[in-house]
Amino acid sequence: MKTKTYAGIPEELAKLETAKIVLIPVPYDGTSTWQKGADKGPDAFLDASENMELYDIETSSEVYQQGVFLADPVTENASPEAMVEAVHQATKKYIKKNKFVTVFGGEHSVSIGTIRAFNEMFDDITVLHIDAHADLRESYEGSTCNHACAVYEASQTTNLIQVGIRSMDIIEKTVMDEEKTYFAHEMAVDDSWMDSAIDQMTDNVFITFDLDAFDPSIMPSTGTPEPGGLLYYETLEFLKQVFEEKNVVGFDIVELCPNENEKSSDFLAAKLYYKMLSYKFRDQNIEDGFESNFNDSNNSGNKKSKFDTEDDY
Repeated sequence: MKTKTYAGIPEELAKLETAKIVLIPVPYDGTSTWQKGADKGPDAFLDASENMELYDIETSSEVYQQGVFLADPVTENASPEAMVEAVHQATKKYIKKNKFVTVFGGEHSVSIGTIRAFNEMFDDITVLHIDAHADLRESYEGSTCNHACAVYEASQTTNLIQVGIRSMDIIEKTVMDEEKTYFAHEMAVDDSWMDSAIDQMTDNVFITFDLDAFDPSIMPSTGTPEPGGLLYYETLEFLKQVFEEKNVVGFDIVELCPNENEKSSDFLAAKLYYKMLSYKFRDQNIEDGFESNFNDSNNSGNKKSKFDTEDDY
């Protein structure tokens, strides 16, 4: 990573000891199957963030003053499985430090690791999956850690809500819970989808946001663009409502595939990330401490995961 601090914020606001927010970059693009370049996403996002004004008009806040620690990037790429485990362990490490943990990919397979960590550390979690693609294949091209499998594990172990879906393989219908899936063509003609989706969420929500959920007219720089996607303000309206009504415990943003000649997508990703932080912390004073509600006794009962390994902190 070229950037010294997130968005160029002062170093005193970027220290792990005092920052409430942790940002983990994961520059990985090992399993994408069409356009390559998502491994360049974190750098493009950070570069755009450095050129972004840090006062959020809507919330009348400067959320960076809550402190944002830019963690070392997860660069493990020996295999998709090794990358997922490295992301899982890095994410869990910072959750245990009582931080609001965020991840920026990279392709969507990185979310297998982030979701695994949040599911282990928080009780009764909903995964809100905002995406053009269902990503529900059990395995693809010989791996269960392929980008096409990004939320299969979540479908088996969490309360999975899918929003914006408009591309899938028929085999995914055998896994999908269509009552908790909001297809783009239905959302376009029925504005009750926001309330309906939120009503199906548990109190603790983790958001995984694939940027190809947006319409390619506003987000062309992604690996697998699909027509008929979300627009910016309807997306913010939904996210604001989720943050207001639920305890969002963390989020990741994935699948920025930067184009040297098209910078608006990088900037949209930067603004989306900052806006989500602004919604999370809009009612919290800078002087107040951050209290996560993670469950540190997560190694008992049904929270014991077959994926657990020894943590080294």
